[in-house]
Amino acid sequence: MLEALISSKTRIKLLLRLFLNPESKSYLRGLADEFEESTNSVRLELSRFEEAGMVESELVGNKKYYKANTGFSLFNEVRSILLKQTGLSSIIEEVIEKLGDLRSVYLTGDLACGKQSNVISLVFVGNPDRVYLTHLVDKVEDLIDKKIQYLNYTEEEAKSLDFESEKYLLLWNE
Repeated sequence: MLEALISSKTRIKLLLRLFLNPESKSYLRGLADEFEESTNSVRLELSRFEEAGMVESELVGNKKYYKANTGFSLFNEVRSILLKQTGLSSIIEEVIEKLGDLRSVYLTGDLACGKQSNVISLVFVGNPDRVYLTHLVDKVEDLIDKKIQYLNYTEEEAKSLDFESEKYLLLWNE
């Protein structure tokens, strides 16, 4: 659906990467490598987003880091469209909000890297009822017509994971 509205694949990847986890910061070369795109095409799109006020940047050392501007007037609307298009809004509404004893949920895999995918990869941190979790995931897979793969870690087990890395995007937190 996004491809019909937005012709630039780089622009779509940037929107997914920056707006699904607005707290994450990325620099130009890192994004270009992650997307397997030229730095010039990524720079051009980032400049457009920055001019429009959609992203903000900060210089750290010799690297310019970009992140979504949560103060952008259409931030919530853009993020909502991305969540709906990827199927993540259904996961939040139909799975995450119905599970008990859940601390956080991270998006990983292709979607976390800004790539379109028919598979949604999630990491649940907490102690939800696993049978109920499986039931809810099956229900949502039918709704969104995508496969959901997930891992469930207790809070203790999750301490060994590097959630600060760019391969994990915080989707939900209690």
